[in-house]
Order: sequence, then structure tokens, then C-alpha cells
Amino acid sequence: MIKKRKLDHIEICTEKDVEVGSNWFEYVQLIHNAVPEINLDDVETKTTFLGKELKAPLMVAAITGGVEEAKEINKSLAKVCEEFGIAFGLGSQRAMIEHPELWDTYYVRDVAPNIPIFGNIGLANLGDIGINEIIKSIKRVDADFLCVHLNAAQEAAQPEGNTQFAEKIKELAKLSKKIPIIAKEVGNGISRETAILLKEAGVKAIDVGGFGGTSWIKVEEYRSKNSSGFVNWGIPTAAAVMECSAVGLPIIATGGIRRGLECAKAIALGASICGMALPCLRWHYKGKLRENMSNVIKELKTAMFLTGSRSIGELKQTNAVISGKLKEWCEARSIPIKHYAMRRSHLKMF
Repeated sequence: MIKKRKLDHIEICTEKDVEVGSNWFEYVQLIHNAVPEINLDDVETKTTFLGKELKAPLMVAAITGGVEEAKEINKSLAKVCEEFGIAFGLGSQRAMIEHPELWDTYYVRDVAPNIPIFGNIGLANLGDIGINEIIKSIKRVDADFLCVHLNAAQEAAQPEGNTQFAEKIKELAKLSKKIPIIAKEVGNGISRETAILLKEAGVKAIDVGGFGGTSWIKVEEYRSKNSSGFVNWGIPTAAAVMECSAVGLPIIATGGIRRGLECAKAIALGASICGMALPCLRWHYKGKLRENMSNVIKELKTAMFLTGSRSIGELKQTNAVISGKLKEWCEARSIPIKHYAMRRSHLKMF
């Protein structure tokens, strides 16, 4: 059943329209600096995430594993990540825990010896799978961190979904004492309240996995041929970044991010790094992963140049105006936004 589901997911994501809505980054306007006082060549995209160095604040987020087709996909994607010095995320490792012979469909350290690798298990699986087994699976693939994906909406839409989510925070807290945990949504976003709860459970970072990109509810509707009515459910990515950024944990922005400019906007709102999954899978099949990843990084550098941001640290303090639906959301949720527009101190001279 797991193998068929994973094959279904790959086929649907590569052949069907699985993207929904807007991630709301169109409501974020970075302030143009006509005299940036730096050269484009001066822009430096390197950064660190949980102590690991990256050449750019990017990652190929979790996609697949557990079937033979996934082995080639994962190695191809991870090899490109190694070349660009960005992070790589594995798909759910439940399959290899239940069937240890599948471990090599996840193993990429041979082609990616230096970059951060993120393992993966579902929150719904905690309790069903022992902590020692989870840790063993992470060591088996030589991953640096473990993403625990929070996919309640997907499980509810999945024909064979596991919707037993009671007491899972306690299980997460137990696991977080053993290994660095990143809490990861998969397309429906994380609120400020949930982020605080996750921090208290001991997670080291949050991947907001916001609404506005791949809808796993829509993927499951293709599989079941039934409509759940929740395709448009969730917190748009830009709002989720702002919800979580004040909690005091590193933030990964995923959810409909397709361009370097969106990465720049996410970082200006408080993200540490940005992740993409669906476009990378499709670029892989088209043989254009290197070309398009290079374009993403070039666009990020251009956005940094045009805001006068020499480094990722300076980009985090660049000026941005919040408008439209995102502004309305922030006002309703008591998230202050005026300071984003006036962070660069040199404006005070006028």
C-alpha cells in the first residue's frame, strides 16, 4: 500500500495540476534602492542554518523515497544540491522503517557528502514507531536533522489516512530530546499558537509549509476521486512566516515558492532559508534542474542587490511594505507590520 501511494504521488505531482491559491508574497513589496552602494558581484548569499553552512539560503524540500523510482530522483536532486551548496530533504522514511531493505532509496550521502540532509517522519506515525527505530533510520541515511511533518489535513483527505493525532505533542517532545527536530507542515501553514506549542516541545526550527503551492489535499482527491471540500484550507505562506517569525526559532519558508524574488521576500519577513519541492521534481524530469536552480539564485542575488543588501543578514533587515490581504491578516492577528517598512536606519537622515 505504501509503495503504491508513493508511486501515485510521483505520478500525480508530475502530471496533474496540484497547485492551489496564492502564497500571498504578491502583497510584499521590497523597497527599491536606486543607489545600492554595492556592486552585484559584492552580494554574498552564504548563510548558516542550525550550525550548518549553506552557499545560498535554499533547500530542495522533501519529495520522495521508499520505491525504486525514488532512488534515482533523490540522488539526482541531492547531487545538484551538493553542487550549489544548498540543503536537501528526504521524503517520509516510514517505508524504510517498515521495510529496511528500502533504505537505499533514501541514501544520498554518497553524492552529497557536505550539505545538510533532512530526514523525515510523520507526526501521525509517532507512537506507532519507536523512537529508537526513528533514530536508527536517521543514522542509516546519515542525515543531520529530522523533519517531523504535520499533515493532519492530508491524512484526513487520504483514503488510508491516519487521523490519530491526540497526544502527539508529548511524543514529539520525547523525540526532540534525542535528535534535532524541525517541525514541518506540508501545505496548510503553521500559526503563531502552534509555533509556540512546537517550541515548548523542543523543536529546533519550523518549516511553515504554507498554503499557496502544492495541495496534498488535492493530490489525495485525485487518488480517491472524491472531493473533500478543503482544497482552499490553510494559512498562506507569507502569513505563516510572519505568524511564526516572532517565536524565536529559525524559519524555513516553503509553500508555493518558485522564484528567487519570493525567497528574498520570505527572508525579509523573517525566514532563515526557503525550500522548494514540486518545481524541483518537475525540473528534474525536464533535465533543467541545474539551470533553473541557478536562475533562482541569480534572482535572489539581484533582489539583494536592488535593496542594497550585501548579505543575507542585511536582507533580513531590508525595507518591505505589507499590503492587501496580508496586511488585513496581520491586523486581525495583531501582528505589527509598520516596522518592516522603516528598518534601514539611513532613512532617518531624511
